[in-house]
Amino acid sequence: MRIYAIGDIHGQADMLRAAHERIATDRAACGDPTAEVIHLGDFCDRGPNTAGVIQILVDGVAAGEPWRMLLGNHDRLFRGFVRNASVRDNVLHRDFTWMSCALGGETTLRSYGLFDINGHSAKRIQARLLELIPGSHITFLEKLESMVEYDELAFVHAGILPGVSLSRQLEDDLVWIRDEFLLDTGDHGKLIVHGHSAIHSPTHYGNRVNLDTGAGYFRRLTVAVFEDRDCWALTDLGREKLEPSPHMVGKVRNPI
Repeated sequence: MRIYAIGDIHGQADMLRAAHERIATDRAACGDPTAEVIHLGDFCDRGPNTAGVIQILVDGVAAGEPWRMLLGNHDRLFRGFVRNASVRDNVLHRDFTWMSCALGGETTLRSYGLFDINGHSAKRIQARLLELIPGSHITFLEKLESMVEYDELAFVHAGILPGVSLSRQLEDDLVWIRDEFLLDTGDHGKLIVHGHSAIHSPTHYGNRVNLDTGAGYFRRLTVAVFEDRDCWALTDLGREKLEPSPHMVGKVRNPI
């Protein structure tokens, strides 16, 4: 089985288009136009065009593309704000809100045409956002999946809680977990494919593969292809094999 996956996008619409083009090229070379594409979440914030990213994905699904989208922590914050401006995410540190500079909620608001939010209450900003955001984008946020599983692979945004079966994982861990998952070298049964914790290049750790290469920080967006448990990054020059490197384990100090 062939599956494609795209790391954290963070409002980078042009990078997303380029990733889809790489997939199209690889699909054509393989003669496999219907292989599913898993988008690992964090569609919004930090980058300049969240609205454009979501519109690309909405249009693709409407056109019949075999695309699936996972819920990221930033998407959950955005969705929570759309639902209720005063509600705080139970995992987010109390010093932060979705519109804190480090989280990038303001860039998402600007992509929908909301430029002047200084001095306005969160409730007023939410009300204005609801006047501007297409209903299809709200539906998109509400329909994001927590996990996608195949025989040998499981795709999530952040990771899983080690020692807990995939069927019993909690959304809080699937979209927020870091060190407890990143430092675990045990066999999870399935190969876990994730993003969330930005690194410099896509890396295969033996029990997991991290595809978040910092598009949210204007670095690059990684797209990969999986055939059973074998995987390759897709580059402008074609496939680049990702070999397991179980010794490459370390903490990622990136709280949001």
